[in-house]
Amino acid sequence: MPYITVESGNLSDEQKELLIKRLTEVSSEIMNVPREFFAVTIKELPDKNFGIGGRTIDVVKAEYMRSMESK
Repeated sequence: MPYITVESGNLSDEQKELLIKRLTEVSSEIMNVPREFFAVTIKELPDKNFGIGGRTIDVVKAEYMRSMESK
């Protein structure tokens, strides 16, 4: 049974539903395994609990938003 895990920041219920649906559809098509055999979990991490480039995601997002405002 294929098992897909996604770790991300907070998602809305609609985003979770669409992500689970689309990941299952595409994976089923590519792997030629029936959709019913797939299990998908989403692990949401607070932005302060995830880092990239030595900085927490909340800091990275804030810097990105400031850079977009100045454009």
